[in-house]
Amino acid sequence: MPAPAARPAWGHRAFGPSRGKLCSAVSVALASVGCAPPGPAAPAGSVEGLRQSRALGAPLNIGLSLLRAGPADAALLLLVHGTPGSAASWADYLLHPPDGLHVVALDRPGHGQSGPDGALPGLAEQAAAVAALLPTDGRPVVLLGHSLGGPVVARVAADHPGRITGLVLLAASLDPAQEQIHPLQRLGDWPPLRGLLPRAIRNANTELLALKPELEALALQLPRIRARVVIVHGTADALVPVANVAFMQARLTGVSCLTTTLLDGRNHFLPWNSAAEVRQAVAQAFGPAQAVGAGPAAAQAPAPAPC
Repeated sequence: MPAPAARPAWGHRAFGPSRGKLCSAVSVALASVGCAPPGPAAPAGSVEGLRQSRALGAPLNIGLSLLRAGPADAALLLLVHGTPGSAASWADYLLHPPDGLHVVALDRPGHGQSGPDGALPGLAEQAAAVAALLPTDGRPVVLLGHSLGGPVVARVAADHPGRITGLVLLAASLDPAQEQIHPLQRLGDWPPLRGLLPRAIRNANTELLALKPELEALALQLPRIRARVVIVHGTADALVPVANVAFMQARLTGVSCLTTTLLDGRNHFLPWNSAAEVRQAVAQAFGPAQAVGAGPAAAQAPAPAPC
């Protein structure tokens, strides 16, 4: 695993926002018809025995679907997917949870088996669904957000700075300057076409169209985060440019510590092609006070350095 970097260097045009958002629009479309890049190694349906549901009251008033694994009274690792996506995308981490952790992955509102049928594009609403799963007994909690899940967990940590031990921002999209709307996204939001799209792509597109102003509002709240933060990003990420890293480093001024790991040549799909590094990032986010095993992939990466 590369050594933590204080500040990445840019310059490759493949990291630019225009190409990234075009690829994002196309990738969302491919995902909706089953042609997205590979996901977890675990077979489809392998985690359905871990599924639970929870009714959330006002202001959301929805049913939330989630997957749980590991000892129920242990420190909590809460996994938040991007768009589109579902809790099942974390199957490899649920079937082989890090030692000593309770692992929870949710279908974000508007995705998977969670309500509502339409999208809830506001980060406040998405964060409220995640916050409803936080324990009230003071145990350590790490939130891991991939892609659009990154700003969701950042909003939770800003709203509840005393309850979150650590954040893992995995290929996270937090810089509003990197968000550009591609014409295909506008076309997909045209009512006659939108009604023909599968729920996954329809709601994903709605989230992406609303993301830039949501990130602009979130930027003002990032200094409120007090948790340990671990940023992990691939240098060849064409969907969420690596330029997001510099923005996060500059804005997360109140965190207890910040570690950045850049994965040379890796793309956006880090949960599935960089599992060892992801597990080590989780261990770093919990910190030295929490004994966390890294699971079956631990031998592939060195032990985490102190934050």
